[in-house]
Amino acid sequence: MPSPELSAVHIHPVKSLAACAVGEAAVEPWGLDGDRRWMLVDHTGKVVTQRQQPRMALISATPVPGGGIVLTAPGGAALAVEVPEPRETAGVVLHRSRLDVVEAARSAHAWLGEHLGAEVRLVHLDAPDRRRLIDPAYARPGETVSLADGFPLLLTTLASLDALNSLIAAGDHAGEGPLPMNRFRPNAVVAGTDAWAEDGWSRIAIGEVTFRVVKPSARCVITTTDQHTARRGSEPLRTLARYRRSGKDLLFGQNLIPDTAGVIRVGDPVRILG
Repeated sequence: MPSPELSAVHIHPVKSLAACAVGEAAVEPWGLDGDRRWMLVDHTGKVVTQRQQPRMALISATPVPGGGIVLTAPGGAALAVEVPEPRETAGVVLHRSRLDVVEAARSAHAWLGEHLGAEVRLVHLDAPDRRRLIDPAYARPGETVSLADGFPLLLTTLASLDALNSLIAAGDHAGEGPLPMNRFRPNAVVAGTDAWAEDGWSRIAIGEVTFRVVKPSARCVITTTDQHTARRGSEPLRTLARYRRSGKDLLFGQNLIPDTAGVIRVGDPVRILG
């Protein structure tokens, strides 16, 4: 078997919009540079994701220098959105966390609302002192995350996806497979391992950057959403429930916390340190 290496890197400039494949990304303490610095909220200030709006998968946000983004969607004109000035902040809710963010221009709210058919606001989180603390059961004091669900990075492996797709193919909903990796919205995808090898890792290095492997990723309904059509099925949750269940959680992938900064690049060797 070839040695493990990083086969893909993805960032998600706006939480729950389409992913962007990149050749390299700077690793910051709270996640990859440009990953999940923006998100959508409803009129009450509560986060909106593909859980509520699967059509978010059809909208892309391309990063531009300076931290801004360009929004695109089928059948509409693109919209450039600049990083808002750090003026008055708005309090919003991301799952169980309350945090202060800055709203984008009203034109962004209107553009997104038109494409989704719902009232939404686009907000931005940048100031380090406003980032959220990671669950202390898994993190060291003071470690933070941006707008990801809970941890700075998510890692998956190609071998585990192949194994999962084999299980789906043998099941009652074989027609839904094979599933692509984008269903799982990872930041780092690793090739050259055994299936489920990541379950046994505690520390790894990708290139020169080291990470702690702190918690398996519990998967939600977003994984059943085709990222190209926004249609939902029953897989992979149906198969994960049979073969990858831990209590109430259905598991695929591992959450990472960086121990060092640096840049990770496609093709970097991945070393298992513990």
